Amino acid sequence: MSFDELQSPLRFLQSTLRDFRLPDWLQQYQFWWEKEGQDISDLTDRAGTPWLRMFDLCGARVDEILYSPDYWRMLKHGYQTGLLWRVSEENTVFPGALGIYVTSFYDPGLACPYTVSLGTFVPLSKYGDAELREGFLPRMLRKDEGVWQGATWMTEIKGGSDLGATVETIARPSAGRWLLTGDKYFASNAGADLAVVAARPEGGARNVRGLALYLVPRFRQNGQLNYTIRRLKNKIATRSVPTAEVELRDSEAWLLGRAGDGIYLILEVLNLSRVANSVGSVALAQRAMTDAASFAQQRMVFGKPLIEQPLMRRQFEDRLRQLRAASKLAWKAVELLNQAWQERPPYSERYHLFRLIAHLAKYWTAEVAVQTAKWAMEVHGGLGTLHEYRAERWLREAMILAIWEGPAHRQILDGLEVLERKHAHRLLFESLPTTVAASALQRMEARVEQHLALPREEKEAGAEALFSELARFTADALLEAGE
Repeated sequence: MSFDELQSPLRFLQSTLRDFRLPDWLQQYQFWWEKEGQDISDLTDRAGTPWLRMFDLCGARVDEILYSPDYWRMLKHGYQTGLLWRVSEENTVFPGALGIYVTSFYDPGLACPYTVSLGTFVPLSKYGDAELREGFLPRMLRKDEGVWQGATWMTEIKGGSDLGATVETIARPSAGRWLLTGDKYFASNAGADLAVVAARPEGGARNVRGLALYLVPRFRQNGQLNYTIRRLKNKIATRSVPTAEVELRDSEAWLLGRAGDGIYLILEVLNLSRVANSVGSVALAQRAMTDAASFAQQRMVFGKPLIEQPLMRRQFEDRLRQLRAASKLAWKAVELLNQAWQERPPYSERYHLFRLIAHLAKYWTAEVAVQTAKWAMEVHGGLGTLHEYRAERWLREAMILAIWEGPAHRQILDGLEVLERKHAHRLLFESLPTTVAASALQRMEARVEQHLALPREEKEAGAEALFSELARFTADALLEAGE
């Protein structure tokens, strides 16, 4: 078995998206990463957490995040290449997803700013009024270094799984806009020019129905800082995206959509990020396998390369098949997102199918990334644990991907909800390729229906086994249809 396709993100992408012509700009983007980007990324990771300069020499609050100039060049290169503006001009999410894949092959953390910028652009373009769109969208879609970044800030100190209970940021109306007060504890892409923020309108219900989504710029209309950064997080990985605790104190904001629809808008943003996370997880798993294959081809053990040892070769073959299946599942999520991303509530059946696939993909690809990175470290042996090589980095990065936008249990519970309330598994089975055996479909459908008929506590407690089985079944079905 040849592992040549692993060496290039584009070659592997093309093997997954066989009928899709990869654009020329993507080849140039990969070339830039090979020539310059990877070295910048390695230095950024080894330098550790960026610095926060809170005040200038005159004592004015500035909250400037300090990276090297090369870091900013690396970050802005993706925006200039078109990971955001191409989505707008071509009216498809594929440019963003393709760019995030290539980015994640070299630097999974850097894919986060692009993801949350997309998560800001989409609700602004869908739900912002004409004045908001005219005021902010052109700046996000610039093709030069002046491009504005976005961010999506939902989570507070008590966690993000139960947003209805944990979001304590309050919004109160004031002179045609809103003023937000609260603290966001895990604010990725801190320092962004714009953020979409979950908050509770003053007097709103203490549940998810009481939440709304707001657009918060970095600066007030008078030019002063609109939010402040308490501190930057010292994380296990993803050092190429600054994560902070952000303080909102009567921060100027604008409501997106209707207040009563806030939770739907919030979930739209989260599900977009979950799909991007799935794409990034597959790219990371590919990179971990690439580095492991390169090492195993060079390492001599008992007179022949490690990769030619029977057990090791079988492991590579099994991992490669699993990677291909995970890739099919992730790109199915992208395909369905592309069909549904412009929908507004109330949603169609197509959107509920997308929701199920997004949860399955986020859950399963993140698990594949973690397990593949762990295995790739083992292939390297003791060398895999050393900071001077990259194997340990991919495991650190993978651990973050498993948590971003909701860990496994959140995907399982949200997926269980869409199975129960929307019967999305029936939509899924109807949409799978005709190559899937009817008997296998019937067994899987009976398995789901049997589980949904269980008492509430038993149904939730045993949901992971069902969800894992359904994710594997779907990924394998998509893979076998393309082989």
